[in-house]
Amino acid sequence: MESHGSGLRRVLLLSFCVAGIWAAYIYQGVLQETLSTKRFGEDEKRFEHLAFLNLAQNVVCLVWSFIMIKLWSNGGSVGAPWWTYWSAGITNTIGPAMGIEALKYISYPAQVLAKSSKMIPVMLMGSLVYGIRYTLPEYLCTFLVAGGVSMFALLKTSSKTISKLANPNAPLGYGLCFLNLAFDGFTNATQDSITARYPKTSAWDIMLGMNLWGTIYNMVYMFGLPHGSGFEAVQFCKQHPEAAWDILMYCLCGAVGQNFIFLTISRFGSLANTTITTTRKFVSIVVSSVLSGNPLSSKQWGCVSMVFGGLSYQIYLKWRKLQRTQKKKKT
Repeated sequence: MESHGSGLRRVLLLSFCVAGIWAAYIYQGVLQETLSTKRFGEDEKRFEHLAFLNLAQNVVCLVWSFIMIKLWSNGGSVGAPWWTYWSAGITNTIGPAMGIEALKYISYPAQVLAKSSKMIPVMLMGSLVYGIRYTLPEYLCTFLVAGGVSMFALLKTSSKTISKLANPNAPLGYGLCFLNLAFDGFTNATQDSITARYPKTSAWDIMLGMNLWGTIYNMVYMFGLPHGSGFEAVQFCKQHPEAAWDILMYCLCGAVGQNFIFLTISRFGSLANTTITTTRKFVSIVVSSVLSGNPLSSKQWGCVSMVFGGLSYQIYLKWRKLQRTQKKKKT
């Protein structure tokens, strides 16, 4: 009876995590698309300073992680020193900036799809640089994802979707997304090396260190350089309070979403988190197509299905590998 009760609690907790991740990141996606395509106020001006979103996100997550550490840290564990994140902070500043900037040139569904192909540069680097041999099913996953993204990029985008973009330019938009993935790969590798050197580093420590450096770099870029548009972004928010509210909600969604991701990984493992975030991306595309007026053709939906079919198969392969590892441990 007790095990039945604990099983029910795990199901309810997992449902809570799924709801939290989906709600936070799907709504953040809606806000991101709104800020990149909407015309605000009577003068119908676009919010051109999309890099400002990264600075705002850094500041909110920096404050959020500081509060979380003060509330939940036991004071005994000492994580990595704040200065160790400086190099990962650079790539974590440039990468997301490119991903957001891509929304000027391609639609939100196209951006989500392109950023879902993270396995392609990982496998290319693994096989070409490190000589890693992958299995046939792993190559099949990559082929489905790469083929789906490539075909989606080559298919004609609806005129309604193109009319909402600031400067339609598919090659530039997809190029920025793939550069984003490359920088993300370096960021993740650096974070892994930091946690390996400092095992007592918590997720909140990483969040604090990364966003501290992100805030510093973005402040310099937005306000310190001659071409920086930080002051124009602040002025735009003063003139259009609706945009300022959307930016604040966008940042809070990111911070709250991180909470649920940390909770999911700590209680259910990274595989469960990958499954939830992958299905969230698919739902984001559906929401964008239905609510935001980005109609997809039947061929484009076929490409979306190809990509998420490949991602789902990859999750299944990871699950099978995990099951085999657990069986070996038991025997």
